[in-house]
Amino acid sequence: MQITLNGEKKSLDDGTHLSQLIEQLGIEGKRIAIELNREIIPKSEHASYEIKDGDTIEIVHAIGGG
Repeated sequence: MQITLNGEKKSLDDGTHLSQLIEQLGIEGKRIAIELNREIIPKSEHASYEIKDGDTIEIVHAIGGG
């Protein structure tokens, strides 16, 4: 299936969940926020949310400052 990830087209296997995408990108355990089709998906739903063909996903990394 084809999705748009941070503005770029990306191919994924059918049935991929958000948690699997995060793992593939090597950002598990990082402070991130995921917006899927303009809606924030809580971390508690990452493992259960199955990505669909045509989804638009934006992943934002939280950066601390002071």
